[in-house]
Parts: sequence; structure tokens; C-alpha cells
Amino acid sequence: MNTPLMTRVAAVQMVSGPKVDENLNEAAHWIAEAARQGAKLVALPEYFPLISADESDKYAIREAEGEGPIQRFLAGCARRHGIWLIGGSVPLLADAPDKVRNTCLAYGPDGAQVARYDKIHLFAFARGAENYDEARTIEAGSEPVALDTPFGRVGLSICYDLRFPEFFRALGDLRLLVLGAAFTETTGRAHWELLLRARAVENQCYVLASAQGGVHPSGRRTWGDSMLIDPWGHVINRLARGPGVVVGDMNEDYLVEVRQNLPALGHRRLSC
Repeated sequence: MNTPLMTRVAAVQMVSGPKVDENLNEAAHWIAEAARQGAKLVALPEYFPLISADESDKYAIREAEGEGPIQRFLAGCARRHGIWLIGGSVPLLADAPDKVRNTCLAYGPDGAQVARYDKIHLFAFARGAENYDEARTIEAGSEPVALDTPFGRVGLSICYDLRFPEFFRALGDLRLLVLGAAFTETTGRAHWELLLRARAVENQCYVLASAQGGVHPSGRRTWGDSMLIDPWGHVINRLARGPGVVVGDMNEDYLVEVRQNLPALGHRRLSC
């Protein structure tokens, strides 16, 4: 009997606060734990370096691509542990001087940056006391991004992208979809798992979601529930609340079996 082709992956869950150094130390701890458990790819959540009461605090820590302490941290962790590291989101310089790019950076096991994705869909939600509008401080990206790895094509996405299925179709034939997020408690309770499982089923790929999950020092409440989902929509592993790491295995043979049994991707008739 042939041994299944397995790849262990991990999602880090955090409850980031306003102090960047503390957040990076927390992230480093969980990255190391994921690597200790054998993960070859580790994903961090959106806004892992900073969540504060004042959204403009992002301006003070924004970096130019390839420069700055947050990017050095990510490159160093990838190199130290010999892993593929998906850096949630990092505030980078934007064309507009009063905004940032909310950017997911990916690093290879040698610590080299291998991909950059600038968040395209900017979250807005208003109900009662809750009011969010990322367009006030973030400049949208324009191009979906995926990268090729030894264990297949990996698509990058950030939080609100999850609500737009056409975005994921544009990424091509994926083995793994990585989503870093900071879903609010309100929207997460209603839609988080539903949308993640739908993206896994319709793209017949694994989905690794790394989230912010808890009550932040600013008072913001994020939903958490980081998880790994298989191509049939089953949740392999998850973490409901609080900081930690979700570890699980992708089985390439199982992915191929799902696609052979239900060749839905080959039955598509519309390209939009």
C-alpha cells in the first residue's frame, strides 16, 4: 500500500494588542510550537502585529516592502524553522500618504519573500454601536495572488475576501487556500464557518484560516475559531477562542479522490 502524501500545516490564533513587540513575541512562540509539531507551512492572522483602539496607529508602524522590523521578524522565523510562513497582514506604505496597504507577505524556508498580496476587499459594517470602514485608513490592492510550493499551489487571502467567491476562482487550481482574518464577533458568529466550508467545497481544496480570537485591550471582540478544512468541507481541527495554534495534515491523495469522485471543477460552464 502506498503511503499517502501528507503535508502538515498550522494556523496561529492571536488576540493582538497595541504593543508591536509583545505581539511579535507571541507570534514567535506559536510559530515555534507549530514547527515543533511538524508544520511545514504556518499562517498568522490578519493584523497580527497590531490591533489598537485608534486605527491610525497603523501609520506609525507601516513599512516599505523589504524593509522594517516586522518583515525582518517574518523572514527570520521562516528561516529559523525552515518553514513556509504566511504573514497574515502587515501595514505597508501606500500610494496615498494617509493610508496603508494591508498586505499578506509569504516567505520560503530560506527566509526569502516569495509573494505579496495587498487586500482587495475592504470591510465595512455598521449596526448599532459597531461601525467599521477599512477604506478610511487602507488603500485597496487590485491583483489576486497565489504561489507555487512543493506541496501545490497556495492561494492568499485576507478576511473580508472570504465573502467573494469569484476572487478565489481567479486564483486558479489550488491545493490550499490560506485566509488570515480578524472577523468581528458579530459577523463571525453568523457567517465565519459557513463561508470557510463553502470555499473549501466549491474549490475542492484545503482551507487554512488563522484568526484573531478574543477580547482585545482596545475592547474590540474578534470571533476566532481558526481551523483547517478538507476539500469535502469537513473541519479537521479548530480552536474556538484565545491564543494558540491549530495543526492538521493535508492529504493530497484524498484531495485527488474528492475531485475524481465529484469532478465539479471540470463541469464549470461560466468563467465569471
